[in-house]
Amino acid sequence: MISALIVQKEQKCGERNRRISYKLFKTKKIHKSFSLCQKSVSLSKFFIIMNSATSKTAELLGDKAESLLNHECKTISKSSLHLPGPDFIDRVFAGTNRSPQVLRSLGALYGTGRLANTGYVSILPVDQGIEHSAGASFAPNPAFFDPENIIKLAIEGGCNAVASTYGVLAACSRKYAHKIPFIVKINHNEFLSYPNKFDQIMFGSVDEAWNLGATAVGATIYFGSDESGRQIQEVAAAFERAHELGMATILWCYLRNNSFKKDGVDYHTAADLTGQANHLGVTIQADIIKQKLPTNNGGYTAINFGKTHDKVYTELSSNHPIDLARYQVANCYMGRQGLINSGGESKGASDMSEAVMTAVINKRAGGQGLISGRKAFQKPVNEGIALLNAIQDVYLDNSITIA
Repeated sequence: MISALIVQKEQKCGERNRRISYKLFKTKKIHKSFSLCQKSVSLSKFFIIMNSATSKTAELLGDKAESLLNHECKTISKSSLHLPGPDFIDRVFAGTNRSPQVLRSLGALYGTGRLANTGYVSILPVDQGIEHSAGASFAPNPAFFDPENIIKLAIEGGCNAVASTYGVLAACSRKYAHKIPFIVKINHNEFLSYPNKFDQIMFGSVDEAWNLGATAVGATIYFGSDESGRQIQEVAAAFERAHELGMATILWCYLRNNSFKKDGVDYHTAADLTGQANHLGVTIQADIIKQKLPTNNGGYTAINFGKTHDKVYTELSSNHPIDLARYQVANCYMGRQGLINSGGESKGASDMSEAVMTAVINKRAGGQGLISGRKAFQKPVNEGIALLNAIQDVYLDNSITIA
């Protein structure tokens, strides 16, 4: 199904065009598009393109399309945010303490793949061989026991970078480090101890990541866990060293504490708690924050700990998923550090629609992209590439605007 999209070169009608595009998807009444914008802008400033991206996205979103594509954020205004764009590094990072070497690494990260120089990123993360066991991760597609196939998927899928373990990236570093940015995940929760424990421990040095050609290092902190204090100190020191060597830094900002589940509700993905985790992450100078998409709110009040404010729930957020994600972005210094949301586990047939939905929420909230692994590599390669491209298409579609 193809819709007609009118695009103003100055993009002053971007928001209106998004609404027109979705309406056309529903009604197919193309001629109405002209009259809506003719009144205020000369037709000479417009050109018509046949755009199937928005209609495809709407199909994948199903009955959630109207709510997600037409939502207007009335909590934290988009005008308060440092939004993604081709000039994001110059506009935001150039004025920071990041060295020219770090800026160059950020440039490589933002300047690779199908989303190159848009301000958005699509990253393939494959560290699940440690975090979830190699058997559980790669049995669905045994080809990915081979590190080279992981890197090939990232390249063929049009990703900005590939994130994986020391071993995976070292195995192919001389062949691929100059072809796609490497993000070395420097700590992990090993999953072989019995009974299972949950503690992120260092698997190597930052210097070794630099030696194998990494553009960036990534690390996880389990905020709220008994070990979080040690992890914060270790990762902060590692990020400092990474910046000294000229690498960018990405933090997996995850919550882990059994007490974050209350009365049958899991608050590990509450907007208020994940937002605070993001705030701690940017405090130790993570350049990009990876966070799970928020699914609820009110973790502080339900669990009755820490400190919060009524306005967090009445003015700065709502129950709408885009507003919840907007609060996560706000806690990344109002977007000065990019928020990328994780793709989550593979569930089979629904993977494509779930990935696109997450991308739409992230983009419209003011985020900078998606980091999706299991949904992409736990299936035939051609299907994995198609899923990665569908995610990227959301960020390439100018009619899907910031809410």
